[in-house]
Amino acid sequence: MRANQLPAAAVARGALAALSLVLFHGFALAAIPIQQWTQPSGAKVYFVESPSIPMVDVRIEFDAGGRREPADKSGLASVAAGMTDKGLTAAKEGAAGNGPYGAALDENQLSDAWADLGAGFGGSASSDRMSFSLRSLTYPDLLAKSVQLASRQLGDPAFPPEIWQRERQRLSASIRESNTRPGTIAGRAYSAAVYGTHPYSHEMTEESLQHISVEDMRQQYRLLEPCRAKVSIVGAVTRAQADAMVTTLLSRLPSAVQGRCQPLPPVPEVSALAAPLERDIPFASAQAHVLIGQPGYKRSDPDYFPMLVGNYTLGAGGFVSRLSQEVREKRGLSYSIASHFAPGLHAGAFTISLQTRPDQAGQAVRVSREVLARFVAEGPTEAELKAAKDNLIGGFPLFIDTNRKLLDNISNIAWNDLPLDYLDTWIAQVQRVTAGEVKAAFARKLQPQRMVTVIVGGAKAP
Repeated sequence: MRANQLPAAAVARGALAALSLVLFHGFALAAIPIQQWTQPSGAKVYFVESPSIPMVDVRIEFDAGGRREPADKSGLASVAAGMTDKGLTAAKEGAAGNGPYGAALDENQLSDAWADLGAGFGGSASSDRMSFSLRSLTYPDLLAKSVQLASRQLGDPAFPPEIWQRERQRLSASIRESNTRPGTIAGRAYSAAVYGTHPYSHEMTEESLQHISVEDMRQQYRLLEPCRAKVSIVGAVTRAQADAMVTTLLSRLPSAVQGRCQPLPPVPEVSALAAPLERDIPFASAQAHVLIGQPGYKRSDPDYFPMLVGNYTLGAGGFVSRLSQEVREKRGLSYSIASHFAPGLHAGAFTISLQTRPDQAGQAVRVSREVLARFVAEGPTEAELKAAKDNLIGGFPLFIDTNRKLLDNISNIAWNDLPLDYLDTWIAQVQRVTAGEVKAAFARKLQPQRMVTVIVGGAKAP
């Protein structure tokens, strides 16, 4: 980093850190105007103009997550996304978006370039998607450079083999350490039992890392075409600026003809459980780790809001939930217990999770199952329904009170093809839910008699 850049970089980083703490109370009190359009490339853009502070957040997402990786190369999507910050190839002569960053950059030079700008860009992957996020101040002398550098990192990752060898060793060491924890062992066994052979069961392992090559990363990366991109933007830019930013950011990716992508191969749905499954894994630990559940539902399911409201009463409402009252408060079987759903493009798991003394694991499981079965059979009381709605609605402003949280919500709308007024109608959707709808939805989705139960540490290891 050059000496004459230090003051500007320091000012940019300081301003960005301070501005990220500003709360967006106006969004919580008024409609959120989401603008949406499709670029000639086929990229779909979702934009909220927020001029209150000179900052912009961008998220670019592709259907290139874990469900698109080979089973024997679990973790490939995550590895490919993470390796994009390990260096850039030299830009092709005359390519758009080079700016001052046309030369090849190693990982240290790339890191320094982002530090000089006081901005950040990085990639990650989940089971469904590969995502890239940019955060920058919108001062003209910084934003253009940030967008140019982000376009290079997105479009020209070097995937250096020597760095991959180092990263593979680092990830393997991390996995070995993680495998000494009962929570990791429980989670892995639970995922395999709930999802079976579906890609949602994929877990990065030392063995799968050995199967991943640099060429595999490049192959996975070929799924990243502008016509497949969903781009969410929140910040102090105009629509014209936002559109130009997206054009530059995606300019180095291979484009389909007239923005028309070839359909990707279909991914099978998660299979329902045919019978209950119990796994008791010995592990010498002070606490037994317990997971109970089954495949749940997709994010597009019309039962989403009844399930959201009902699960607050069942196990997501903290100490006021039924599971917490029966398992923790009345019987002292666990310090904490919760239930949650993980809906995605496919049926994500419904899970009850708790930790308890090894000698109490059997009783804690029995009580948890009884509470679940009773809730599925009866649904919530009117008092419980009102309490759940009041808490969910009262907490809603906290989900959109910063730039980053608002971006999370906009990208959720974009990824799941939700209505543009989804945030504006969210409270009304919660308010409309009835106790009968909750009962019917839970009865459709959950089968307490056919669930996976995994206990790690419920018996002493030999």
